Amino acid sequence: METTLQSVRAFNRFYTRFVGVLDEAFLGTPLSIAEARVLWEIANRDGTLATDLQEALGLDPGYTSRILRRFEKEGWIARGRGSDARRRPIALTEGGRAVFADLDERQRGVIAEKLASLAAPDRDALGHALDTARGLLGDTKRGYTIRPHRAGDMGMITARQAILYADGYDWGAPMEILLGEVTSTFLRDLQPEREACWIAESGGAMAGSIFCCDGGDGVAKLRLLYVEPWARGMGIANDLVTRCVDFARAAGYGKMTLWTHTVLTSARRIYAAHGFEIVATEIHHDFGEPVQGETWDLTLLQRRGSVDTIDT
Repeated sequence: METTLQSVRAFNRFYTRFVGVLDEAFLGTPLSIAEARVLWEIANRDGTLATDLQEALGLDPGYTSRILRRFEKEGWIARGRGSDARRRPIALTEGGRAVFADLDERQRGVIAEKLASLAAPDRDALGHALDTARGLLGDTKRGYTIRPHRAGDMGMITARQAILYADGYDWGAPMEILLGEVTSTFLRDLQPEREACWIAESGGAMAGSIFCCDGGDGVAKLRLLYVEPWARGMGIANDLVTRCVDFARAAGYGKMTLWTHTVLTSARRIYAAHGFEIVATEIHHDFGEPVQGETWDLTLLQRRGSVDTIDT
């Protein structure tokens, strides 16, 4: 904890200087940084209320009122009708939009100038690190996207899952070896019509993944489902499992199977919700201490005569 505290405080000191928080006039404008942020929120919200601004920014109601009174005096905002002062929708005037456009252009220019010395891979790495930091610190409003795998993903999946399993369950080298074998085999022997990998991203950072692999004899294997701790609660795991099962059905597999462990309670709940059932359990020592492994199956297609039907 102490190391993390020192790192966060050191970054705060660096960043306040980096973005000009300590400047008397923010970016050479007549605005303080707090006023600039309120202006940004008004510009990017449709008919926002004073109470919305207070909640979004964690501002004192009196401080918010003083900022809005100044904006109104300057002719930058106009208020609509409402039941009271706090319930009157706020919108930028033409003059306010001009002030915001100038502020936004200045800020983009300053940041772009500071990032210009970084090579493209370094800019990407910075963006991913900052997005990850936002997620870890509680920003869950970014949403997520799902994409196919691309170069570099297999190594990242192996590394992240190995770290998470080591930290959470003390499953060290044996688990990392297994993860590496699964990802390298998938990449080397990929059958695009029968196998797939989906990557969840949030803010450009990898947030989770899942694989559908060919297990032979008409059986698909669901493998390596994981979601980053900072991205949990968004519905990513359920989305990934849905895509994996739907793909297996469309590919013509008769059954989908997976191997998991009793201690992975969150994943087990998702598997059960999708109709998977436990068909076998076994205590093993593959990762060191004894742990109970579980095999789960889901019937996808049932043959009735010569016709394939989707099992509901």
